[in-house]
Amino acid sequence: MKDNTKLGFGTLAIHAGQSPDPVSGAVMTPIYQTSTYAQASPGEHKGYEYSRTDNPTRTAYQGCVAALESAKYALAFSSGLATMDAIMHTLRPGDHVVCCDDVYGGTFRIFDKVFKPFGIQFTFADLSDLKSAGAAFTPKTKLLWLETPTNPMLKVLDIQALANLARSKNALSVVDNTFMSPYFQQPLKLGADIVIHSITKYMNGHSDVVGGVIATSNDEVYKELKFLQNSIGAVPGPFDCFLVMRGLKTLHVRMERHASNAMAIAKYLEKHPKIERVIYPGLESHPQHAVARKQMSGFGGMITFFIKGGLPEARSFLEKVRIFALAESLGGVESLIEHPAIMTHASVPAETRKTLGIHDNLVRISAGIEDVKDLLADLDQALQ
Repeated sequence: MKDNTKLGFGTLAIHAGQSPDPVSGAVMTPIYQTSTYAQASPGEHKGYEYSRTDNPTRTAYQGCVAALESAKYALAFSSGLATMDAIMHTLRPGDHVVCCDDVYGGTFRIFDKVFKPFGIQFTFADLSDLKSAGAAFTPKTKLLWLETPTNPMLKVLDIQALANLARSKNALSVVDNTFMSPYFQQPLKLGADIVIHSITKYMNGHSDVVGGVIATSNDEVYKELKFLQNSIGAVPGPFDCFLVMRGLKTLHVRMERHASNAMAIAKYLEKHPKIERVIYPGLESHPQHAVARKQMSGFGGMITFFIKGGLPEARSFLEKVRIFALAESLGGVESLIEHPAIMTHASVPAETRKTLGIHDNLVRISAGIEDVKDLLADLDQALQ
């Protein structure tokens, strides 16, 4: 398909970047399980020479993601952190990055423990406050790094306002869109320069692939990141690319169910006497609910909440759930539950966690697509 502009999201999810195999007519893009390609003459080939550089299965997968994010280009990587690594390799010692303060623990770790020692400077700021965001910039700022909603406190950041701020400071804006997927949020349309995903989560959706992807419409950014993708070599194998394309075909229907289940769970928890506070962008009680309504078409499947008490109460609850799996990660068809302070955000210093509100009674849910009555019953029995 050459013209994606008039097609709906579900049609793109199923068809974009893919066409029947020219040899066999296979509807599904084949798994091109090959490392190299025959050439008719030195340097004369059919667009493929070595699978670290390009692979037909990966090409189809990247084309599909680009269409879903309304981007000109997409680049696939072996993990979400590999996408960050590639982007950070565009910087040089002395360059500065402004990042949201409430950020995935793995993002904080790669910034603080891997790239900071190489001379890249970072400021972690509350980007839900535009004054705080503006004050964090320096003349050496090259990137503005956003997650929205943030992980795990689900702060919603105004992508359009922050992208405009970055542009006024001659910096590029990067949005981690993992929590929303392009079905509910499209940062490039709001002015962002680069979008990334941990494909491991909603985009694949079945908890059986680790991967990452970058999408952009900036020609120069794409050219540099394509060079880095090939040079660093953290690319996914063709079977993983095939699995993600299979997952993408149901992204739109899965996201609707994730969101409807999450809303029901959030409303249930908000009224429960043993719950102190619930954070979900779809609730009117959320501090940035208005921003969420402005830039999202749905509110996603992630919920965080505080149990009354402390670590003993949280641990007891987490040990009693039966349908919810106590596990890291998110975005799969199955419901997951975890304790950020001990699990996903353990790499964040304790004092920083305290400042951000990641307390010992904080629990994070990834609402799956099971029957919602069963999920509510599971939470109810665990809270008794």
